[in-house]
Amino acid sequence: MPSSPIRPPKKSRAKPASPIRRPKTPESIKPHAHNPIPVPEVSAELENDAPASQKLQKVLAGSGLGSRRDMETWIEAGRVSVNGVVATLGRRVSPGDRILVDNRLVKLNLEDELPRVLIYHKREGEIVSRDDPQARTTVFDELPRVRNGKWIAIGRLDFNTEGLLIFTTSGDLANRLMHPSFEVEREYSVRIMGELSQEQMRSMTAGIELEDGPAHFERIAEQGGESSNRWYQVIIKEGRNREVRRMFEAMGMMVSRLIRVRFGMVNLPPRVKRGQMLELESPQVAGMLKWVGLPVPDMLPQRRPQDKQR
Repeated sequence: MPSSPIRPPKKSRAKPASPIRRPKTPESIKPHAHNPIPVPEVSAELENDAPASQKLQKVLAGSGLGSRRDMETWIEAGRVSVNGVVATLGRRVSPGDRILVDNRLVKLNLEDELPRVLIYHKREGEIVSRDDPQARTTVFDELPRVRNGKWIAIGRLDFNTEGLLIFTTSGDLANRLMHPSFEVEREYSVRIMGELSQEQMRSMTAGIELEDGPAHFERIAEQGGESSNRWYQVIIKEGRNREVRRMFEAMGMMVSRLIRVRFGMVNLPPRVKRGQMLELESPQVAGMLKWVGLPVPDMLPQRRPQDKQR
């Protein structure tokens, strides 16, 4: 596969097709916005972890089993053992330690802390779930295999929605991007039958009442269209079930097509067509970690094993 056209996040000028944005939200979307994610400080203790010895919950989260908080809960519940001894919070592990979770062996690579991140252009008619009683096509069917971990979907898209999905092997990264407290922006292109009035658009940004509580768009803008089909750009910071569709339905408008084009700092590049995927390279993954306030390894691997498959 040809090399990715994505430039590393630190460069000052990005190509139009780049899936990664700099931390500051573009002026065209929110003129006075600062970094949309409240980036927490990284503790000196995490920054100074030696490669040969790391906290147990950190390496478990890095393997894709869940967020660091999830792993702390598992440890407190006695579900994790190290070298035959039930682990406690604060336990550190080193290469060669035998780690069991629910009596199942977990193999961890402590030398490479950089997670994998994959962007995928979901098609309509696919579900974001590993198990489906109806045996429908799932987005996990075609993902590459992960050694000693699993892919975690960052956010969901419903059956009839297409567009950007992000997958990662890091539970911490997934948690930072999905947790409501971080208020990460989701941007959609929406096609409806009909046209919204200016008053309706103002109501949708001010807030309207849905059956599960109030909701609002951070921004809504017309994108043109032909005949009775009109396109709108909307930005929202929540991920409630079918929220974008339900907000338009509350205005008496039916959504005929819904495409997610951005999630946080990650854009869906035009070259990634429906059903295609693109794995981010080490500098881009490091840029995402920095953007959400997670520690970045001092030395980035130049060519990871999965890079050879591109």
